[in-house]
Amino acid sequence: MSDLLSGIRVLESAVLLNGGSLGMYLADLGADVIKIESPQRGDYIRNMLGQITPGNSPAHLQVNKNKRSITLDLKSDAGLDVFWDLLSLADVFVDGFVGGSAEKLGIGYLEQRKRQPRIVYCHYSGYGRTGPYSSIPTHGQMMNAEAAAISLRKDADGFVKSTENLELMKGTSLGGDGTAAGAIHAAFYVASALFRREISGQGCFVDVSAADAVISQGWIGAVYGLNESRISDRTGLRDTKSAHQTGAKYQYYETSDENFVLFCCIELKFWRTFCEAVDRGDLAAHQIEPGVVDFARDDQELRHELQAIFSTRTQREWIQLAIEYGIPIGPANQGVASLRGDQHLAARQILFESKHPKAGAFTYVGEPALVDDQEYALRMHAPVLGQQTDELLRELGYSDDRIRELRDDGVV
Repeated sequence: MSDLLSGIRVLESAVLLNGGSLGMYLADLGADVIKIESPQRGDYIRNMLGQITPGNSPAHLQVNKNKRSITLDLKSDAGLDVFWDLLSLADVFVDGFVGGSAEKLGIGYLEQRKRQPRIVYCHYSGYGRTGPYSSIPTHGQMMNAEAAAISLRKDADGFVKSTENLELMKGTSLGGDGTAAGAIHAAFYVASALFRREISGQGCFVDVSAADAVISQGWIGAVYGLNESRISDRTGLRDTKSAHQTGAKYQYYETSDENFVLFCCIELKFWRTFCEAVDRGDLAAHQIEPGVVDFARDDQELRHELQAIFSTRTQREWIQLAIEYGIPIGPANQGVASLRGDQHLAARQILFESKHPKAGAFTYVGEPALVDDQEYALRMHAPVLGQQTDELLRELGYSDDRIRELRDDGVV
């Protein structure tokens, strides 16, 4: 568990996955993330997308780990008073609702800035805070659909179905899931805003759109597609009419244990090293495409020959050869269950096993970065609704009597 944001307090006002994912990333970096939830319902991601135990969906356990929960009725005067007390100690506010929702409650950026000029306010939603679509609530794949990342066709049965993207560089399809793509961009901007605040003393308003983030992460397909008519030399570009990779030297191959590897020896130095490593010097001079790289496109004979070679060893043996000789061959894992057996992923701890006090054994996705070689550690499991309400109110200096009053009035 990294502590890069230790000492930073974040107020998160969000349900479901967009704002929740942003809060998760900040919490994993060590921030104290306080999830503000409605006393009546809270974040209903707890009860969606399957249940491990009641109120504990896999999505909730993952996205709300390392957070504290306080219930607060922001539509009441007393609830707003508590909110402003919380804000006085906060560095970041995460607004995960559709554009304008916070303003209707009287807690939008302008009101927050009056009371806390140093606040970094991040509005993160499917379509962002500005633009004609900003008031549209988004779910699931809507952000990817807006970003042209989902290719569709109408089948003979009359139903629309998704299909593989055959655009140059696969268009924006490689931009990733909109929720996660937007969250990681939002976290990057929040961290940058906090850095600037240390210099200027001023906070700022950050407006992040998940649809924009998909395009940004899939920039290579977007840039090539939008500028395709301007490309004068197409050497090295895949034929977009084919859904499959036809290059023999950049190709997937099956191994002897019925697993797969991705072979990427397109540079001459790697190709020759590979041929030496498998004792096939007769193939070393093979080159179809002139220049610095050779994909050996549509070379079916070489592709058959290489498949025969790869059928002689297991996936692990091929990866060991790649390590030993320094050549680009990597595992092509099939299905998320296969990730458990990947020795490299295990060493990196991107998958983390723990035991939730209510849900039991659970496999989390950890952090993709290591800081000072620290191992990943879970600080807190995902909270039940309002689990830390009393704890947080006491931190604000509220007496037990005042807390009882707020509870009796339904404010918390």
